[in-house]
Amino acid sequence: MNGRIIHRAGFVVGAFARVLLIGLVWASLVVPSEASAENRDVIVFAAASLKNALDDAAAAWMRDSGRRAVVSYAASNALAKQIEAGAPADIFFSADLDWMDYAASKGLIRPESRVSLLGNSLVLIAPKDSAVQVELKPGLDLAAALGSNRLAMGHVNAVPAGKYGKAALEHLGAWAGVRDKVAQTENVRAALLLVSRGEAPLGIVYKTDAVSDANVTIVGTFPEGSHPAIVYPAALTKDATNPDAAQFLAFLRSDKAKPFFEKQGFTLLNKAGS
Repeated sequence: MNGRIIHRAGFVVGAFARVLLIGLVWASLVVPSEASAENRDVIVFAAASLKNALDDAAAAWMRDSGRRAVVSYAASNALAKQIEAGAPADIFFSADLDWMDYAASKGLIRPESRVSLLGNSLVLIAPKDSAVQVELKPGLDLAAALGSNRLAMGHVNAVPAGKYGKAALEHLGAWAGVRDKVAQTENVRAALLLVSRGEAPLGIVYKTDAVSDANVTIVGTFPEGSHPAIVYPAALTKDATNPDAAQFLAFLRSDKAKPFFEKQGFTLLNKAGS
């Protein structure tokens, strides 16, 4: 009888211990959530063309604040879709207004935090030793310059640089001649790489991309009026929980970050709400 009582008592104590242990485990996961949110990295989803400048800016912010921003780079369309699918991000930094507008229409960003931060220009590039000469003006015959080769550019219906490039070629009357010769890439840096490696004789990228790669040369700059203005908006995401995210976005708008963007050829706009 005593043995049975001891056995049952042991069962009760063991069950109580397990319940207590489970409670402690949940407490360890739930209770410190606010503290962990304060200490974790700021997650930034940013257009691929921002890589050099944004890496430098993030490193400077870490030196100044002791906090870290981790940046995931891809085409703006891909990033917007990932955020829509639930990917965790604190900041979305797009290479065009359309994909930020898309994110806003889906309720994925905090509208009051949105700022049009940067401007850029669109250029035609070739491998650094290329002797090709092209004048970017109405009547442009880019097909003749390409011959049987392909023109590298971002996907013309999704990637911002590809959309700008198609618009510019249409404006100059060159799109019909090259539309079947385009090597469309998943982002602008992939188009840059094709030209840098000599796998494509010409490509359309941002000026900032061309500046970042010593293996390419700028053949010409597309006239501003040939395509929509290139604007890079940034905003906090709706689900951002890291209080440092707003601080990093403010840093990107500050004079401290300005040299990193200007070094790569960006222009600073810093217009809130657009």
